[in-house]
Amino acid sequence: MFRKLRTLSRYKQHFFSILFSTVCMGTAALISSLYCRFSANAVNITLVFLLFLLLESCAAVTYLYDVLCSLFAVLFLSSLYNASFMEYLFTFFGMSAVTIWTSRLLSRRYARKALTAEQEKCLVRTDMDRIRANLLRAVSHDLRTPLASIMGNSLILLENGSNLDSDEKNRILSYIHEDSSWLSNMTENLLTVTRIRNDDLAITSRNEIVEEVVGEALQKMKRRHPDFRIQAKIPEDIIMIPMDAILIEQVIINLLENALQHSSSAKPIDLLVENTSREAVFTVRDYGQGIPSELMDTLFDGTACTMAHTADSKKGNGIGLAVCKTIIDAHHGSIIGRNHDHGAEFIFTLPGKERGGAA
Repeated sequence: MFRKLRTLSRYKQHFFSILFSTVCMGTAALISSLYCRFSANAVNITLVFLLFLLLESCAAVTYLYDVLCSLFAVLFLSSLYNASFMEYLFTFFGMSAVTIWTSRLLSRRYARKALTAEQEKCLVRTDMDRIRANLLRAVSHDLRTPLASIMGNSLILLENGSNLDSDEKNRILSYIHEDSSWLSNMTENLLTVTRIRNDDLAITSRNEIVEEVVGEALQKMKRRHPDFRIQAKIPEDIIMIPMDAILIEQVIINLLENALQHSSSAKPIDLLVENTSREAVFTVRDYGQGIPSELMDTLFDGTACTMAHTADSKKGNGIGLAVCKTIIDAHHGSIIGRNHDHGAEFIFTLPGKERGGAA
């Protein structure tokens, strides 16, 4: 509560300080008056006021409120025991010193926390700028070769189509179709990123059934890659977690396509969903050649342009994994890529899971 006070306008801060100081001193005076009926021990009553003075100093905007509350405490004590103010002069200075010192410590603590929060925001902005720059580099890298291939193959058909047999024409058309599909997927990734507000990675999420989101992603994969085999394993319990369903579908599709392109294996890809007490865990696991060690540190920043040591930019992971990282960060989850004994796996988590009924 006291931390939120520092975020209010100056007028509201003073209003709250006056109100809180009045409540503290009124409560201390009431307790002291009641205690005085049963005991004449001035030390205990002084400690009561000191306790409430320390509490008041937590919300004091300026030291003036500390001094005024200390003055009220001393005047109340002197009137309670029919003593002069001068007899409690040392007590007044002591109370003022303690409350001012407490206020100063708290002010410094809040200032440090505010500075730390601002530094964290600066780091986030710097990281986002770096990600944007890497995405732009990856886009320019991944666009160049597919576009050149489409232009070259289409030019061959235009200029030499009459001299080519049907098999050669079909082969060139298949190249054009493959490059066009790759560019379409990349465009979809870019459009996905634009759905996330740039500075704070904010998204609009609502509770979604994980099985439905995974099912929609698998249907899209089936349409794009009819021969692609996937083994999906989802818990029987209905899992509902807050998410942007379209964005999470894109993450699943990106990871599955990444496994399809880079595993160099005919074995099915595993898509596993686990249900823990605090989060849902998604795993995309292939049984291929694994992730090259030199790419481990740059998987998600957009700079890793290939996982198979090939010069063909169509085989690079491009912006796909960087998009996954951006989306999962926006959901306050985590994502990692690593090797296992027989290939590679990518694991991402989504927090805030809620249980439903049985499926």
